[in-house]
Amino acid sequence: MTTPTLAEFEDAAASLAGVVSHTPLDASLHLTELMGVPVHLKLENLQRTGSFKIRGAMYRLSRLTPEERARGVVAASAGNHAQGVAFAAQSLGIPATIFMPLGVPVPKLLATRGYGADVVLEGATVETPLRLAAEFAERTGAVLIHPFDHRDIIVGQGTLALEIMDDVPDIETIVVSVGGGGLIAGVAAAAKARAAASGRSVRIIGVQAENSAAYPPSLAAGGPIQIGTTPTIADGIAVARPGDIPFEIIRELVDDIVTVSDDDIARAIVSLLERAKQVVEPAGAAGVAAILSGKIQASGPTVSVLSGGNIDPLLLQRVVAHGLAASGRYMTLRIPLPDRPGQLARVAELLALAGANVIEVMHTRHGQGLQISEVILQLSVETRGEEHRAHVIAVLEEAGFSPTVVFD
Repeated sequence: MTTPTLAEFEDAAASLAGVVSHTPLDASLHLTELMGVPVHLKLENLQRTGSFKIRGAMYRLSRLTPEERARGVVAASAGNHAQGVAFAAQSLGIPATIFMPLGVPVPKLLATRGYGADVVLEGATVETPLRLAAEFAERTGAVLIHPFDHRDIIVGQGTLALEIMDDVPDIETIVVSVGGGGLIAGVAAAAKARAAASGRSVRIIGVQAENSAAYPPSLAAGGPIQIGTTPTIADGIAVARPGDIPFEIIRELVDDIVTVSDDDIARAIVSLLERAKQVVEPAGAAGVAAILSGKIQASGPTVSVLSGGNIDPLLLQRVVAHGLAASGRYMTLRIPLPDRPGQLARVAELLALAGANVIEVMHTRHGQGLQISEVILQLSVETRGEEHRAHVIAVLEEAGFSPTVVFD
């Protein structure tokens, strides 16, 4: 496949005008200070349907023939592609069936149904819905709208890069989260074509969740390979095999792909909440996670794409707690105590002296391995960072207690 041209991206942007939002860029003082270069956030979390996916979905569906539209469309997704396809289908009057995994976040499920799609829940991961969607297309004649492995999808996603370059003409680095590769392939092709037209260059850096990072081994092997994935909070980029079409573009045009841990991503979500006042889903925070963890070196004005904001509030609650713990600002301690009066008060006094704020307390005589004369005190405390956390533990140990840090 030939790489899409700048004219194709510009035509796509014109066709999407009025439907897809030109999302804002937000200057990040925190990341600018950290990197030593101007850093902006591309707020695709504020896009219609809550992510960039509407760009590719709307462009792909808009190019269907009348006969294809009459047959309807089918897609598979953990959430964002589902919403994009459902919204685009509703806008164009096309029947849509969406296969989603059983564990899909409730807000994404309700939004997809709210756009009028017929939703079928099946399978523990997105791989099962992808297979079922392909079988449905074969059986019914519906047009399969792949989340990333189609030229029109890539061209639609790439319109995001044109907006970035319009808003930051001297851009030198764009950081993009990577799942199957449709977004970064489009961004790389559009950005590099626009830069070349003006005699400049631009770096494109991809970021994957380390538990589902199919691109590094695939690039090393010279072609897409299937990997074994392990659970990650970044379900939106948890893809076991790169797309064939995006892979060729990425191999040619993307400068580097790095990986980040779930802890890195959780810290980034907390940072975005506190510093940028932006609610971002884990996949959308991967680029910022790479910057905060030192995986990306400074090179001129930089934009990190916040690719989506569709996060389940219950997951957000857990991720924030995990992110605070990973940043040394929150910990749960388990402390065995002799079962006699005054022990709880003594621990509380020590924590107050150490400057730790108690958030939650559980005191029980029931637990595996406890002696009759023992109780367990489990408490969650707010701390001010790694040094303060170590100080709190040291104060307790110096007083004769044996605290153990519990990680949920």
